[in-house]
Amino acid sequence: MSVEEVKERIAKMNARQRREIQLFLIQLRSETPAWKKETARRNRELLAGKGISLTEARKRLGV
Repeated sequence: MSVEEVKERIAKMNARQRREIQLFLIQLRSETPAWKKETARRNRELLAGKGISLTEARKRLGV
């Protein structure tokens, strides 16, 4: 099955099924060494006081 075929099948799924796929893909990503390294780096930054406020995050995201 091609990536395009997978996308087409996902597009036909209901919201619950798409959410299950989304959670599955997030779980796969979170298991990679690169993702673990990146989250560890971000946690170190937060613990060192380099985080940003919720207000600043919203401002940067435009919400």
